[in-house]
Amino acid sequence: MSRRVVITGMGWVTPLGSDVDSVWTKLLAGANAVSRVTRYPADTFATNFAAEVRGFELSHFLEDWRQHESAGLNSQFALAAAAQAWRQAGLGEEFASAIPGQRRGFRVKPITGLDMDRVGMYLGAGEGSLDYDNVLATNIAAWKSETKTIDDVTWATTAMKRLSASAEIEQEPNITLSHLARAFGAHGPAFNCMTACAASTQAIGEATEIIRRGDADVMLAGGSHSMIHLLGMTGFIRLTAMSTRRESPQTAARPFSGSRDGFVMGEGAGILVIEDAEHALRRGAKIIAEIAGYGSSADAFRITDIQPEGKGAVAAMAQACAQAGVSPREKGPDGRPLIHYISAHGTGTQENDKIETRAVKTLFGDLASKVPFSSVKSMLGHLIQAAGAVELITCVKAIETGFLPPTMNLHDAAPELDLDYVPNQPRDLRGVGVEACLSNSFGFGGQNNTVCVRRWR
Repeated sequence: MSRRVVITGMGWVTPLGSDVDSVWTKLLAGANAVSRVTRYPADTFATNFAAEVRGFELSHFLEDWRQHESAGLNSQFALAAAAQAWRQAGLGEEFASAIPGQRRGFRVKPITGLDMDRVGMYLGAGEGSLDYDNVLATNIAAWKSETKTIDDVTWATTAMKRLSASAEIEQEPNITLSHLARAFGAHGPAFNCMTACAASTQAIGEATEIIRRGDADVMLAGGSHSMIHLLGMTGFIRLTAMSTRRESPQTAARPFSGSRDGFVMGEGAGILVIEDAEHALRRGAKIIAEIAGYGSSADAFRITDIQPEGKGAVAAMAQACAQAGVSPREKGPDGRPLIHYISAHGTGTQENDKIETRAVKTLFGDLASKVPFSSVKSMLGHLIQAAGAVELITCVKAIETGFLPPTMNLHDAAPELDLDYVPNQPRDLRGVGVEACLSNSFGFGGQNNTVCVRRWR
């Protein structure tokens, strides 16, 4: 029999901070994390702004951080987010930092009785930190301009001096799994997917299926990514996918706005502890919410464009609703749709926002305008492979608190974008409650993933 799967811990690292509750408060206040890029000289780039994670120190989160100090940013973000989730799930303990003024961190010591062979990981973690300076310096040193060739001996000699084995290993997308396995002692199923912006939603959905079929009791699931580097930013600039609103970067992320001109790059991580419900209850864990449904599809259309009618998005949302036993066109006893909130993929590109809106209308029919539907990318930027997990956490916080986060910078909705995008102000639903939410993630290349999360009962 399929087992029920619940969330017992959540953690994130975002451009607005790394504490779940304080970042949630900032999101409800419409705070914005976008500013000029500081990671590299970006003044001459068409897009010279992003939502960077500032002031991050892994030592704030892990007692044994030194064994991971050579890790790339994406792995360090994932470790910090996972430590928060692990702690909230009651699977380890805090430590008092010896550094004056530093917050309490985390000692990863699994609780007695936790079978680590049945603790697994499923991540949507992006490529690691790229060693640009040393790789480029090596290539330049070996370049013979007169013959337009590479001097192999010079290249190898320079590479031996400048390149390091650890830096090369940290570029591998699977290395984040290795860091988490080492930190938490997880010996169970271990997977990583790279389905672009849909990756961490897919990771959570697939981790849920692993638990449902009985292959694990506990999974660390989510994603981590940073593309605020020369290659990442340049690639999306050349695709004309990012906003070029250089004169007003804090208002550049404009999902569903008539004046939207592309997404804003962000970075970070979101990790959840998900667990077999009976396992969680036996150990006395506090259950935060239930993962009730998961849907996945492919557009099979074109790498750079979404299927125009939103068929893939409709399929993913419909599967998630069906698995959760929720009819998208049915009203509850209170007259509301059974889905009370959708966390939109909502990138702020012309195509995504139009087609995601079309997909929601197709699935929900006459009830589409009654389902609040917002994008926190308007404040956090687009965290790429980490986006889905972070946005699922916002759904859980909506269920917990009764508030919906706004879509900021939405002052001029396009005529065809006429749903309830929760513009510019949070929505207070404490009087009626938030019971079930969908979280959408649609990846470059045509991957579509949706998770349905609901209040635990």
